[in-house]
Amino acid sequence: MLHSRSGIRIWDFPTRLFHWALAICVIGAYVSVKLGGLYMDWHVRFGLATLGLIVFRVIWGVVGPHYARFATFVRGPGAIKGYLQGGVTAAGHNPLGALSVIAMLALIGFQAVSGLFVSDDIMTQGPLYGRFDEGLSSWFSLWHHRNEWIIVGLVALHILAIVWYAVIRRRRLVGVMITGDARPHDVPPGTPPAEDGPMTWLRAIIIAAAATALVLWIRSLEIVADFSFS
Repeated sequence: MLHSRSGIRIWDFPTRLFHWALAICVIGAYVSVKLGGLYMDWHVRFGLATLGLIVFRVIWGVVGPHYARFATFVRGPGAIKGYLQGGVTAAGHNPLGALSVIAMLALIGFQAVSGLFVSDDIMTQGPLYGRFDEGLSSWFSLWHHRNEWIIVGLVALHILAIVWYAVIRRRRLVGVMITGDARPHDVPPGTPPAEDGPMTWLRAIIIAAAATALVLWIRSLEIVADFSFS
């Protein structure tokens, strides 16, 4: 059931799966790069998986169900001002939260793309390292490291916002992203449920397969480096 007395389906299963898969990949990439050494292979794997997830979400933001579409929740300054002044709480992402979503996709997407061009000059390199001008790789490498701390800050703000909503606004954002269902009193009256069924999942599978194929193709472009010391 997408619409019941206990809850209204807001987040479809593919959107929820993307959200938690991205969280796992970001945490995995951060932990593996801090461990270094042989764990750098996992850093690359998590980075490539993140790239595929971002590609999926961008496409899903255009052709996905109502609440997952950018056109539904991305609003201008007027909508943001109205929300901050106590406007009606919309189902899905609110106008202010939409800024966080776009920032997160942009920054994490840049991190995944820039990592394709980076090398640690020891054992690990991105699939596209050596295929473009060295100056470009140096620029991406510089901002790949700087952007890490920007992402850490954004994630911290994201977590603080979730805590604020739970404590002050009494809205269970994490629970909704797990079950997909919002409590009726947390959304405007008459809020329609999101489309979430076999046809939605099939569409998501096709997009995910295309994103995976793109990432695998990029991975195949890697120039195998010789790290031998002979």
